[in-house]
Amino acid sequence: MTATPGQPDSPSAPRAHRPRRPAPRTPGRTRRSTSRTPGRPLQDALTLMALPLVAALALPAAFAGGGTRRWFGGRAENQRAEAQAAKDAAAAAFYELDTAQRDLRISIETITAVDDSPAARRAVADFDALGNRIDEASHRYINAVDAHDLDRDDLEASAASRARAELTAAKEELDRVKQELDRFTDGLGPLLGKAETQLARLAPAVERARQALLAASDALDSVRAAGLRADDLAARLAALSPELTKLNQGAGQHGVPQTLERAARVTREAEAVRVEAERLPDRAAEIDHRLVSLRTRAQALTTRSEQVEPTLSELRRRFTAACWQDLQHVPDSAAENVRRAETRLAEARTARGEQRWADATALLSTVRALLNSTDEAVSAAGDRLHRLNAVQKDPQQEIDRTRFAIRDAQRLAMAGRNTPDPRHARPLDDAVARLDRAVATLEGRHPDYWHFLTETEAVRQAVTHVVSGIREERGAGH
Repeated sequence: MTATPGQPDSPSAPRAHRPRRPAPRTPGRTRRSTSRTPGRPLQDALTLMALPLVAALALPAAFAGGGTRRWFGGRAENQRAEAQAAKDAAAAAFYELDTAQRDLRISIETITAVDDSPAARRAVADFDALGNRIDEASHRYINAVDAHDLDRDDLEASAASRARAELTAAKEELDRVKQELDRFTDGLGPLLGKAETQLARLAPAVERARQALLAASDALDSVRAAGLRADDLAARLAALSPELTKLNQGAGQHGVPQTLERAARVTREAEAVRVEAERLPDRAAEIDHRLVSLRTRAQALTTRSEQVEPTLSELRRRFTAACWQDLQHVPDSAAENVRRAETRLAEARTARGEQRWADATALLSTVRALLNSTDEAVSAAGDRLHRLNAVQKDPQQEIDRTRFAIRDAQRLAMAGRNTPDPRHARPLDDAVARLDRAVATLEGRHPDYWHFLTETEAVRQAVTHVVSGIREERGAGH
């Protein structure tokens, strides 16, 4: 049906084309067309039908992405976990063995630094042999670790099982060697204890040596500050400098026993230097005093020696030659000894002025010996005259003194016995006879009183020897 002009459009009539107002555009955006091309609904339907299949195929890849392993099943993963556990256990055993070996090496080095005995050398050889066993076990472990990559994505169950077996065997070998190492360590106890004892002595010994050297140096400084030289002491202290250098270098270079011995020697010698340095002011004062004292004594002996000649003259006039011949040399020897003593005194005074303390001391000792000898010789002449005068006046006193000594010895020999021991009786009888002979020499016109005195003295000495023997025997028997 045709539409009547002026009537509204019927529903079935086509709508007349009317121009539209274009929609306003948003800046930067374009209009989307609302028209559809023929066949697009079929394509959209096919696309929606294909989505579940694509998603199903893409889901496992999403879980396997990002660097994670591919999944091959429960058995392979279990074998991988067991192999990894075996690897961790072997690594722990390897670390424990390596730590124990390092500790043991320190102990061996401690022993060798101190001890060079056959037992110590045998311990070092055994440690080297044990080190070879440790190297073998360690290489077996390292080879097992390098042979199996447990992080591979395509690790098969059989490969994981082999890795677990090899790593477990490597760990067992490491454990066995560790047990050998522990037994060896326990056996080192005595050697290590001895070495540690010496090492414990080392540091204090070295420190004592250093302190002794410091004290000696301080003492020398004090002496020099007082105006006294101590060149000989300084030289002795300087000679210890190389020893101090070796002490500072340590026992690792020179050995513990040698270092201990060196420290003891340095301590001893430095202490001696310190003591002498501290005594040096007193020593100087003592030398000054001895110079004065010996000079005075030499002068006194000069005066006394001048009296020897008058004494000898009296001996010659009153007694036989046997009583004074051995004294003839006294005046000359006394004068010579005094002269030599005065010469040595002058030398000692010079040495004191130059502070050569050792020389001054030695010279003064020589002077003292010369004066002692002179004093004895000069005194002998006067003593001879005195004793000869006494025995000439009353010889019975010397006789009674000697007979009393003999009778006292005879009573001791008979104490507790009916008959004397011949070993004691015979020398006592000889003493009686010898005394009688000495007394008989006094009956002549010119008695040899000096012979008489020497004989009675010899008799008393013989009797004293017998008495000492008796007392020793009875003391031993008691």
